[in-house]
Amino acid sequence: MASPPTASASASEAAESGRRSAPGPIDVPSPRDHLHHLLDRRDTPRVVHVEGTTMQRQRGEAAGDAAAAAAAAKPEVKLVTGDGGYVLEDVPHVCDYLPDLPTYSNPLQDNPAYSVVKQYFVNPDDTVCQKAIVHKDGPRGNHFRRAGPRQRVFFESDEVHACIVTCGGLCPGLNTVIREIGGYRGFYACNTIDLSPKSVNDIHKRGGTVLGTSRGGHETMKIVDSIQDRGINQVYVIGGDGTQRGAGVIFEEIRRRGLKVAVAGIPKTIDNDIPVIDRSFGFDTAVEEAQRAINAAHVEAGSAENGIGLVKLMGRHSGFIAHYATLASRDVDCCLIPESPFYLEGEGGLFRYLEKRLKENGHMVIVVAEGAGQKLINETKESMGKDASGNSILLDVGLWLSQKIKEHFKKIKTTINLKYIDPTYMIRAIPSNASDNVYCTLLAHSVVHGAMAGYTGFTVGQVNGRHCYIPFYRITEKQNKVSITDRMWARLLSSTNQPSFLSKKDVEDAKMEEERASKFFDGPPPNPKVEDKVASNGKAVK
Repeated sequence: MASPPTASASASEAAESGRRSAPGPIDVPSPRDHLHHLLDRRDTPRVVHVEGTTMQRQRGEAAGDAAAAAAAAKPEVKLVTGDGGYVLEDVPHVCDYLPDLPTYSNPLQDNPAYSVVKQYFVNPDDTVCQKAIVHKDGPRGNHFRRAGPRQRVFFESDEVHACIVTCGGLCPGLNTVIREIGGYRGFYACNTIDLSPKSVNDIHKRGGTVLGTSRGGHETMKIVDSIQDRGINQVYVIGGDGTQRGAGVIFEEIRRRGLKVAVAGIPKTIDNDIPVIDRSFGFDTAVEEAQRAINAAHVEAGSAENGIGLVKLMGRHSGFIAHYATLASRDVDCCLIPESPFYLEGEGGLFRYLEKRLKENGHMVIVVAEGAGQKLINETKESMGKDASGNSILLDVGLWLSQKIKEHFKKIKTTINLKYIDPTYMIRAIPSNASDNVYCTLLAHSVVHGAMAGYTGFTVGQVNGRHCYIPFYRITEKQNKVSITDRMWARLLSSTNQPSFLSKKDVEDAKMEEERASKFFDGPPPNPKVEDKVASNGKAVK
């Protein structure tokens, strides 16, 4: 995208507004005061002299100590509390540690494309409620800062030197996000790639990522050194919870060095296992593409006597793709996910259900998420270690389950025709569908608006249908998982007619875990030191 013309604040505006102090992260009486304080500043530039050993460490000098300190540093939490149990979980701002930065008029106000919009800039009081359903006498709950363009920005568009990094596995929609931002490949590699409006014009029609991707290799000090050396002032990190955690460490080191660099994340996980946000990009495309594999399995199974179609879908720890693909298909007879343990033998077990279903229908379709049944497999096979990202390498549940089913029916002298389909890499590599394309575009726009406004140390996401800025620590605390005690899972059981495979104790344990997780996410951040400091008079604390 071509950058719109820049409109900087005039000298007279700066003189009239005077020099104001930067917003402090503590003792903020209300969100309105805090937000207006950020929005209305029109400071003039001031040269800040910082010793080189502070701004940029000599290479190799105490690098190990600094890296250890950065890794051990815990994120600071910014809370603003209000009446009725209102809590704003705010995100960091470059003015928190660089208090005298100038601001500029947002160049979008001169863009003719937006001239027809009645109110284009976000109201400074706008926040997004995390929990959509509340009781009339209950607290208003946690809120996040609403995403969108601000009237004043902290970077002039002509001076922005941005970079993008994509990490982890492929996911539909990656190129759409890249297309809407622009940047480089590699933090400390020599093979950088310039992105121009022409070079990214049609990359959203392709799968994968034009920047390339990898796992592991996170060296904070080298990365931040490279950011300084290249004069980068905006860093956009696209990846899952591990990548976002790494982005948080990079942000902490940048803040420690006092650099005017905004670090922002776009959560990427095809499994939809990132908490807080409504969904992650690429998930809709994955569910839609999974239908092709399920349809193929259904055709194969229905064309043979005692036909069984077995489809393995992605879902390392969270079975959302298998869950939603099953609900959408209505051709699936059994869905197995990591959150719902199952067993093979005996009354109420998987094999008894398969026998019953084949006797009734003559064929059936099974969908299994890749992380399902790992405990059962581990009883017979050794662990395969971990990958470069630190994730456990899963044993192939699809092949294992295929073999077990064949062995069982051979034992009871019943002939079956089993077809196993694994579309994992086909799904990962396709371009995003129309829904995900629009979603990725809005995510990219929102994250750029946030970085331009000076916010940093945040990830962008959709919460209750509204885009907002979420502190890194909120999306890395715990994984989002399918609730096996809510109505959506009950709808699946009703659709497939499969047994739950759960004992009464399993259900009670699941309910207790979900109640604990609900309190964990719906209340203030689970940081005892922070919670102890939340004042009863409604003052914000850090």
